Amino acid sequence: MLSLIDLSKRYGDVVALDGTGFDVVPGRILGFLGPNGAGKTTAMRCIFGLVQPDSGEVYWNGGEVDDQARLRFGYMPEERGLYPKMRVREQLTYLGRLSGLSGPEAGAAADHWLGELGLAGRGTAKVEDLSHGNQQRVQLAAALVHDPDVVVLDEPFAGLDPLGVDSLAWTLREIADRGAAIVFSSHQLDLVEDVCDDVAIIDRGKIVLTGALDALKSESAHRRLDIAVDGEPWVSDVAEVGIVDGQGRRHFIVAKDAPIDRILSEARAAGEVTRFSFEPPTLSDLFREAVQR
Repeated sequence: MLSLIDLSKRYGDVVALDGTGFDVVPGRILGFLGPNGAGKTTAMRCIFGLVQPDSGEVYWNGGEVDDQARLRFGYMPEERGLYPKMRVREQLTYLGRLSGLSGPEAGAAADHWLGELGLAGRGTAKVEDLSHGNQQRVQLAAALVHDPDVVVLDEPFAGLDPLGVDSLAWTLREIADRGAAIVFSSHQLDLVEDVCDDVAIIDRGKIVLTGALDALKSESAHRRLDIAVDGEPWVSDVAEVGIVDGQGRRHFIVAKDAPIDRILSEARAAGEVTRFSFEPPTLSDLFREAVQR
């Protein structure tokens, strides 16, 4: 298990991490979420020693993370970490050898991931000649080429088309099913909800919500209420807040114990009920509540 324990980091007057901590369990995928500037990238860099926390620890399987342990980690930064003029297969082979693979092993692993990620015909291309989405795929291959036990990905879905998103989500699930501990950050909460088993939400350097996603939804004090009367959104007076989602559809947040029978009766009195759902909050709902904005 990868454990971040009470990490703190300041840059002058700016508090980047303020007692940040969470666990990433082998075989599970954790979505690491937060507003811009919340501390996600700083925490990820602490895992690899790229940022030294002012206090706190990072542990893998109960021991401190040293250089030897990091050889079994894979990292995909949000910024490009590739050599733009180097050919793709040559670069992946080189990075595999840096992580402890022999030359033949690294070459075979490079070929495997080029095929797995839809880049089988681009091995001799220079990175700078690839599209943004294909560069993203090469960056992912670089993180996975040595079959790591821990995979840390910063905004891995950025720049991918829908087919690329589906392929990456499937790949992450396969890697987790083989026993890797995976943590990734993303602002695309619908993707996180589809892919992740667990979430950790950070705000202003503090973890404000963490746990298994299904449990967090079930245990929430709120529910999502979506009602349409005569084809138009309809709201009960028990609604706490109205939210317009990414598809432009409006729903309402109500208490878990809201009087659903009464609400439905009121809606029927107003006209023909053409849509009615009362269900646990989405990850986006949990996120808004956790960061309180």
